[in-house]
Amino acid sequence: MRTVEHVFTVPLDHAASGGDAETITVFAREYVAAGHSAEEAENLPWLLFLQGGPGGRGNRFGTLGGWSKAAAKDFRILMLDQRGTGLSTPADRNTLPLRGSAARQAAYLEHFRADSIVADAELIRKALGIPYWTIYGQSYGGFCALTYLSFAPDALRQVLITGGLAPLTGPADDVYRATYQRVASRNAEYFSWYPEDREALERIARHLRSKPETLPDGSPLTVERLQMLGAFLGGNTRVDSLHYLLEDAFTDTPDGPRLADGFLEQVHGVVSRGSNPLYALMHESIYGQGQATDWAAWRVLDEYPEFRPDAEPLLLTGEMVYPWYFDQDPALRPLREVAGLLAAKNDWKPLYDVRVLAANRVPVAAAVYSDDIYVDRKLSLETAATVRGLQVWETGDFHHDGIADDGEGIFARLLGMVASGRR
Repeated sequence: MRTVEHVFTVPLDHAASGGDAETITVFAREYVAAGHSAEEAENLPWLLFLQGGPGGRGNRFGTLGGWSKAAAKDFRILMLDQRGTGLSTPADRNTLPLRGSAARQAAYLEHFRADSIVADAELIRKALGIPYWTIYGQSYGGFCALTYLSFAPDALRQVLITGGLAPLTGPADDVYRATYQRVASRNAEYFSWYPEDREALERIARHLRSKPETLPDGSPLTVERLQMLGAFLGGNTRVDSLHYLLEDAFTDTPDGPRLADGFLEQVHGVVSRGSNPLYALMHESIYGQGQATDWAAWRVLDEYPEFRPDAEPLLLTGEMVYPWYFDQDPALRPLREVAGLLAAKNDWKPLYDVRVLAANRVPVAAAVYSDDIYVDRKLSLETAATVRGLQVWETGDFHHDGIADDGEGIFARLLGMVASGRR
């Protein structure tokens, strides 16, 4: 493959006017299959990939494989570091305090949702001289794709979405009620496959209640952080990695059994938000439209007490974000007040235009995973029914990370679905 790096200067607030409006930078990397000559590449249509998150940088490819290999046959791929991530102007515990007070930091982060990401993409599209392009949204990238369809559909040739049909209306509470139910079912499925892991998890929890254990960054491993290993449940094959992690959790020491360094290292990689703090800060805001999210996952937990850290048997959680994250994770502690202000914000702007989506003319195909624990099937199908002409491929063969299992096949199928209607 060949790559080209691009850096774009964009307004912090795309609604601001005047020459003194604040700007930030957005980084993007272009990927082209080496099989295309430079002249051929110039004539290829563009595909913008919108990755999951929020708060995740663009993928770094060592080689083209999976969906990117399939896409590079016919497209030039542009991979964004969405604002605040990667090589774009960063937003984290080190840089955000430069804004000043927590209120100023929260006001700054109001410009880091899908509407701003789409506005960045539109500025970039025009800067590159692209009349319209294909967009491919995975997970949160699919949410961004729906925002793109709402506010700039004329820029789109076709849209592909995997595991990312966002609810267009309603409170965040609805999302987390569905999430808790899905995750409970996935827990039951997992422990039916690995019944020995039920005792392994309980043993670790009992140990943590009686003996403090510390992660490599010096922060405590608590029972509630242990529950975050439910992140493994969102994958088709990653569940097996969870089993391998749990099976050698302990090691013998002069003080008796303790959690092994290798186990603690791996757990740290799951529970720390050091590499993507925007995920915790902005996660619930991706559902905010005209009302406060108010720590929705934390509030809805009262309806699902089986997920509490003192419940027996202990259940693993999914991608819920709780206020205590900002107490226990060193990467988030300086941002606790900022997170509270974002959770309390009650005037979020709309992320979607239901009327525009109902009149949509852009070919759209979406993969909906029947047992997805992160993006609920029922809510996804309700959204699909709202978007005119959106074609759904529902499958139980994959989970949320389906493109990691068979990205090439999934991409090819969705591309074929939109082929007849594209321009």
